[in-house]
Amino acid sequence: EIANNKKVGSVKIVTSTNVKPKKIIGRKECQLVTFDLPYLAFYYNQKLLFYKGCENFEEIVEKLKDGLVLVLEEFYQLAGKLEKDEDGVFKVVYDDDMVGVEVVTAVAEEVDVAELTAEDGTSKFKELLPYNGILNLEGMQRPLLAVQLTKLKDGLAIGCAFNHAILDGTSTWHFMSSWADICNGSTSISIPPFLERTKARGTRVKLDLSQPSDAPEHAKSASNADVAAKPDPPLREKVFKFSESAIDQIKSKVNANNPSKPFSTFQSLSAHIWQAVTRARELTLQDYTVYTVFADCRKRVDPPMPENYFGNLIQAIFTVTGAGLILTNPVEFGADLIRTAIESHNAEAINKRNDEWEKNPIIFQYKDAGVNCVAVGSSPRFKVYDVDFGWGRPESVRSGLNNRFDGMVYLYPGKSGGRSIDVEISLEGNAMERLEKDKEFLMEV
Repeated sequence: EIANNKKVGSVKIVTSTNVKPKKIIGRKECQLVTFDLPYLAFYYNQKLLFYKGCENFEEIVEKLKDGLVLVLEEFYQLAGKLEKDEDGVFKVVYDDDMVGVEVVTAVAEEVDVAELTAEDGTSKFKELLPYNGILNLEGMQRPLLAVQLTKLKDGLAIGCAFNHAILDGTSTWHFMSSWADICNGSTSISIPPFLERTKARGTRVKLDLSQPSDAPEHAKSASNADVAAKPDPPLREKVFKFSESAIDQIKSKVNANNPSKPFSTFQSLSAHIWQAVTRARELTLQDYTVYTVFADCRKRVDPPMPENYFGNLIQAIFTVTGAGLILTNPVEFGADLIRTAIESHNAEAINKRNDEWEKNPIIFQYKDAGVNCVAVGSSPRFKVYDVDFGWGRPESVRSGLNNRFDGMVYLYPGKSGGRSIDVEISLEGNAMERLEKDKEFLMEV
């Protein structure tokens, strides 16, 4: 155990250790499949949970580590590493001599939970999260999961960074709730992860990536060194909290002229966000805009995969249209485009996309979601407020700083439950300022 007392801003790093299953598991390998590989050049996926109370920090840390030792017996891939076989095919490998999951403890005595829960942006979160700006490809050299446990003035922050090349949101929250259950006294994991990712797609894809510098983010900035790189505009983040009644109003507005085949909550809210962001960006009628949904394909593939499939089983579904059409038509115009795109993304469409990608593998940058895009990740269906380690529900659940770009949206259930939804948006500063004043968007009309 390294005690290093390194101080970062208001957060002091106290110890750094590694945790892995106690049980002998032996060497386990699983190739990454076509659903996983495009995310190698995204960044680690960060989640942050705040809890009140938690007075005895040292005791809590031990309890969390003990729970981790047990939960990793089933989710051992998270305690492994990325490797490539002799054919250049990526795989996730676990072996008993690997270091396991990185667990850091830290102290931020001056920071209280209320201040963090009220934080609209993410500036205060940086020091509470491990692996800021770390590409998934670096999982060849470092752990696939890093956890930072920070003692706050009146509570605890649990910051996690998951390697996005080996799991999506559904798997992330499956792991988090399993870990919480074990800490909360459960003796076994109620739903073990389904680890045979090749059942979803067996094709072996050779990739030439080996170093982070091979990822497009780096390649692009390196090759254009002589052309002054245009800096990305400064982004702002904000969480817009829509109550149950606001969500119901949005849904009934979108469905007002369409009683025969109602739009879902997701489609209605998506159209509402798309139209408002397009307004806030002050796009011209001729501009294009893209709506991107990172959709769970577990039930869409043929044969369908179980809900507990552990890995990435998401695909980005794109809808492109003219900004003028989004701005001048009623909101259901966007809802209809989004619904059509989602409904047509069936097993056949998924296979076709995978076939095309395997012929010409393109490693996306995390911000390749399209021009003037709004891209939606996470889901209000994830039961993030049920992650109770034994000291109550989280006060707040947020995404970290990684993988944010202009137009990235994360949806979470609202803390009050029911149909309330939190919409976490990253936008260029001026557009965000306009969105914050948009009464129609805020449902304050």
